Amino acid sequence: MLNTTNNTIKEALNERSGFQVWWRLLRPHTLTASFAPVFVGTMVALQDTTLHIWLFLAMLVASMLIQSATNMFNEYYDFVRGLDTEESVGIGGTIVRDGIKPKTVLNLALVFYFISLLLGVYICMESSWLIAVIGLICMAFGYLYTGGPFPIAYTPLGELFSGFFMGTVIIGISYYIQTGNLSSQVIWISIPVAIFIGCIMLSNNIRDLDGDKESGRKTIAILLGRPNATRFLALLFGIAFLLTTTYIFLGILPTWSLLTYLAIPKAIKVVKNFWGKTQPLEMMPAMIATGKTNTIYGLSLGLSLLLFHIF
Repeated sequence: MLNTTNNTIKEALNERSGFQVWWRLLRPHTLTASFAPVFVGTMVALQDTTLHIWLFLAMLVASMLIQSATNMFNEYYDFVRGLDTEESVGIGGTIVRDGIKPKTVLNLALVFYFISLLLGVYICMESSWLIAVIGLICMAFGYLYTGGPFPIAYTPLGELFSGFFMGTVIIGISYYIQTGNLSSQVIWISIPVAIFIGCIMLSNNIRDLDGDKESGRKTIAILLGRPNATRFLALLFGIAFLLTTTYIFLGILPTWSLLTYLAIPKAIKVVKNFWGKTQPLEMMPAMIATGKTNTIYGLSLGLSLLLFHIF
C-alpha cells in the first residue's frame, strides 16, 4: 500500500496511473535529445543529397529507442543500488512509486535495444556496416551510463559523454547514412547541439545534487557546488548561442538559423528557475525548461536548414 509520502510526491508531480506510468518510464522530456540530432544531421545532409526517408525514419526510431532504453537502465540500476526512493524527483517513479517490477523495466529496456538492433541492420544494409560498429559503441555507452561497475553518470564525465554520443555522433551518423561521407560542416554544427544535450544532464545533476552527493557520486554539479554549477550552465548556453552566431557569420549556417534565438528566453528562464533553489521539487520547472530549450533549439536549427534548402 502506498504511504502518505509517496502519495504526496505523486500529487506534487501530477503522476497518474494507467498508460502514464509507462509514458513516464520513457522520461519523455529527454527524448528531444535523441530526436533533434537525427533531424539536424539529416537536414544538413539535405543540402548535399536527396532525402532517403526510410533511412531517416529508421535512424530516428532507433535513436529514440536507445534513449528510452538508457532511461530505463537508469531507473533500474539506480533502484538496485538504493539511490531511488519514493521521495526521488526526476525519475519515472515506476518502480518505487507505481510498483512496476524492476525486472520488467530491465527486460523492456533490452527489448528496446533489440528492436534498435534490427533497425540498425536495415540502416547498415542501406549504407555501410561501419555504422554497426559505431551503433554498438553508442548502445554500450547507453548501458554503461548507469550500468556496470563504474557508471559514467556518477562521474564528472556524464555531460561530456552524453553530449558527444547523443549529439555529435548521432548527427554524424544521420548525415553519413544519407550522403555516404562526412564533412567538417556537420561536425561544427553538431557542437552546439551536443552542448544543449549536455545541459539537460547538467540540469538533472544540479537538481539531484544533494542526493547524489550522499550516494557518493562525483558529478560536475557536486564538484562545483549548486551556485557555480548554475553559472556553468548559463555559460554553456551562452557558448552554444555564440557558436551558432559565429557559424552564421562564417556561412557554416544559413541566416535562417537566427530562428534558434527563439530558445534564448527559455534558456534564461532555466537559469532563473535554478537560482536560489535548493529543493528538487522547486527545481523541476527549471529541468523541464531545459528540455524545452533543447527542443526549441534543435527543431529551429533543423527547420532553418530545411528552409535554406527550399528557398
